[in-house]
Amino acid sequence: MRAVQINNTGGPGQMRVADVATPEPTEGEVLVRLEAAGVNFIDVYYRLGRYPLALPATLGVEASGTVESVGVGVTDFVRGDRVAYAMVPGAYADAAVVPAGRLVPVPDGLEATKAAAVLLQGMTAHFLATSTVPLAEGDRVLIHAAAGGVGLLLTQVAKRCGATVYATVSTDEKAELARAAGADEVIIYSREPFTDAVTSLTDGSGVDVVYDGVGKDTFDDGLASLRPRGHMVLYGQASGPVPPVDPQRLNTGGSLYLTRPTLAHYVAGRDELLQRAGDVLRWVRDGELDVRIGETHPLEDAAVAHERLEARQTTGKVLLVP
Repeated sequence: MRAVQINNTGGPGQMRVADVATPEPTEGEVLVRLEAAGVNFIDVYYRLGRYPLALPATLGVEASGTVESVGVGVTDFVRGDRVAYAMVPGAYADAAVVPAGRLVPVPDGLEATKAAAVLLQGMTAHFLATSTVPLAEGDRVLIHAAAGGVGLLLTQVAKRCGATVYATVSTDEKAELARAAGADEVIIYSREPFTDAVTSLTDGSGVDVVYDGVGKDTFDDGLASLRPRGHMVLYGQASGPVPPVDPQRLNTGGSLYLTRPTLAHYVAGRDELLQRAGDVLRWVRDGELDVRIGETHPLEDAAVAHERLEARQTTGKVLLVP
């Protein structure tokens, strides 16, 4: 089978399509014939070496497909079941072996591409808006990169919770996408400082929550956009890691809260995984949550997909299709 592998960390050119042996599922594992794999910033971080990874490695942590065979002891899945998963390495390939406990069923009526496009980022939006800071009617939130994969979904989930959403984007095209997702106000940060816009929109009081997946370029001004006792939710670092923060800044900013959550800690148990995934996949199937697939590439063009993602030239979700 084919797999997109890296032998060394570095730029997109490190990725190569290799012919490798199809793995066999062992006890508690399932072999999934993949139909689509999501491309995410965490894949870029692994490729760059920001997160440790044993080399050579097959990139990708999210996919959907069909069960081809199961290992000893697997009773929840059988050959032919439609499944999806996230946070398991090896998704940029024709097939992957996945622990049965990390698989979730894809509901009837939902396309495999949409399941692969929404699971990781949809569950991220789910936990950010319902668990990290449980949003309620009247909350005001600032969502950075609102036209990206997480941003479009988080905007929709925040609106489901009753929040007022202020979205930041870089272009008019992305502004239209954010508005279509439900953003109440859209700030084109390339034209005006988003701090000025937030000050104007909130009559100087600031927002309750900042959702920041950008990192270095937006973090400082994000803290300045919060109301006293507001929450800075830093869930990514697309522009680079945030330098060390003096906790005294949280005091002088108004007894602010700072958290750096990650999906793995919000789906650590089987029940929580099934609940979050079930909500997200059901919402998409029923038309209550719109997932935008911005680009689809073959495995051979994985480097192109990474280049475009890193350059922030994409909108919505990027997929690789074997």
